[in-house]
Amino acid sequence: MTAPPAIIWEREVGRLLRYRDLLPRLEDALGKFSRRDSAEVIQPVRTAVPLQKHSGFMGLMPTYMENDGVLCTKFACFYKREKGSSLPAVQATVVLLDPEYGNIKAVMDGEVITAMRTAAVSAISAKLLMPPGAEVLAILGTGKQALSHYNVFTEMFSFKEVRVWSRTKEKVERFVRSVGGAIRGCSSVEEAVRGADVIVTVTGSTEPVLYGQWVKEGAHVAAVGACRPDWRELDDVLMKGAVVYADSREGALSESGDVILSGAEVFAELGDVINGTKAAQRAKTTVFKSLGMGVEDAVSAKLVFDQWTAKLTS
Repeated sequence: MTAPPAIIWEREVGRLLRYRDLLPRLEDALGKFSRRDSAEVIQPVRTAVPLQKHSGFMGLMPTYMENDGVLCTKFACFYKREKGSSLPAVQATVVLLDPEYGNIKAVMDGEVITAMRTAAVSAISAKLLMPPGAEVLAILGTGKQALSHYNVFTEMFSFKEVRVWSRTKEKVERFVRSVGGAIRGCSSVEEAVRGADVIVTVTGSTEPVLYGQWVKEGAHVAAVGACRPDWRELDDVLMKGAVVYADSREGALSESGDVILSGAEVFAELGDVINGTKAAQRAKTTVFKSLGMGVEDAVSAKLVFDQWTAKLTS
């Protein structure tokens, strides 16, 4: 008889997950995914179920890593909220299973996992693609993803200046207070991104907010929002003028409005750069289109579960 599943909620996940442990595992997972070896990663494109009444959709993100013995899926609900809404834009739950028996090993809150693994992958993209000697980081957005990106980017890199923008002055001021570090709030997107070496877009926008005319040559953009085929964060000038990378080529071509509606070509997956099969074109303007992948959740969930088990038995 199998044991009942572990229930690991948000606060405990936050205590167990650390970027120093997560980053190398994610980099390894991205490389494995891009090799397309079914013994390493089987991950279909995310299934989306429309939630029309609530202006959202549920994404189902299963992954099987045979060689690593990991079977996992994430249920993630995304919503287009009205301005000023107090309801969450994203909610997620991760389920870890035993691939041999088929039973559930753990159910864990997916919010921290989603925030941290997404930010960590963006940081990996910056490590590989941002210009040498990058000094200025700009973050567009002030939600959970903005905070997780600020945390990992300032942990990994030594920027001389960090800027942040949001649609409302109050959100910018709240974000600046919450991080407690050296960061400058900006009143416009243009002010935030002019001259920036690295730009992170983590907005809930469905129309472009970042325009190519504001982005300096050679900058790196990690585009995290706009995860639906008809949603945008970046304009056509930027998308067509940049070298575009993605976490998953198939995901970008089926889910990313920035890629689909601009007609931009996906040059490579991040895993291709990690594996050495495609070049990191640092001298050019680069865009990393992040959609998020089940394999990222799988390795994160395994790390949380292993840490939880070790803590339980120590």
